[in-house]
Amino acid sequence: MKYGIFKYDENKKFFNVGDNIQSLAAKQYMPRLDTYINREKLADYQGEKMKIIMNGWFTHNYNNWVPSDDIEPLFVSFHVNNTAAPGMLNEKGIAYLKKHEPIGCRDQFTADTLKAKGIDAYFSGCLTLTLDTYKVDDSLRGEDIYIVDPLYSYPTWEKVTYDWRRFLRSIQNGNLFKLGNKKKHMANFISEDLLKNAIYVNQEPPANTYTDEQKFAMAEELLHKYAKAKLVITSRIHCALPCLAMGTPVIFVNGFDSFVDSCRFDGILELFNRIDINTKTGEFTANFPLEGKISKDTVVKNLGKHHALAEPMKEKCRAFINSNS
Repeated sequence: MKYGIFKYDENKKFFNVGDNIQSLAAKQYMPRLDTYINREKLADYQGEKMKIIMNGWFTHNYNNWVPSDDIEPLFVSFHVNNTAAPGMLNEKGIAYLKKHEPIGCRDQFTADTLKAKGIDAYFSGCLTLTLDTYKVDDSLRGEDIYIVDPLYSYPTWEKVTYDWRRFLRSIQNGNLFKLGNKKKHMANFISEDLLKNAIYVNQEPPANTYTDEQKFAMAEELLHKYAKAKLVITSRIHCALPCLAMGTPVIFVNGFDSFVDSCRFDGILELFNRIDINTKTGEFTANFPLEGKISKDTVVKNLGKHHALAEPMKEKCRAFINSNS
């Protein structure tokens, strides 16, 4: 038996370290790591039987779905986006998932989508909630406050100039004229001093720059930094969810208004101390006590709701790895 974790195709201009963080969550259950396997090419695998935990977003290449019979899957923390569901959930795709049910889903939207197709599915939560293996003693926690990709769904110069089609579209839909909104809206709920002195992290580094080994090392390094942080403020679920696991105080900034985004958060947002923003006006609400703006002195305590999801996932992953085929 072999054991693998996912590697990922890059965007034309960047890649998402959050994907590698999800793979690290699966790696911690493996007795050893034999190979990386491309998430978008699971149908092409041929060889010795391989156990893989099928967590994360599926899939950008649904024409290559379903996985090879040489892959023995555990479906937990599985997300089918609304953009991929029509292509994945054809007769062949439904039969494959029914063969491996019950399907543990990262979000309630995926669970409901699969149930509607007659597949036994349930909301498992995200496997990154089990990354408490990176937790450190609170005595090692420093004074660093990280702001990680806040409001990254907002228009930026890099996004509107990604290619000429997107630039023209940004003129048509008005995004080109919203380039200042991110900075303006953040100033509504984060103090000027903190905006100036926080440590900023971008979880989407440039493409065609790093090897897979370097990407995973980058993901490890970020987890170690977050584990020692005083506070993390982020719009990345694969920063916020690991912070919950590691006991790092985290505030999730929710400024998403497209269904592509909101469907993948279904059932997850309830786990966080959260700032919810009206993307048109910049007005915000907090679901935790907040006097004034978030500052270097702001103290939040994580809600602790994630434990009810994390512990069953740990048990399932361990049982899967230890079971005989």
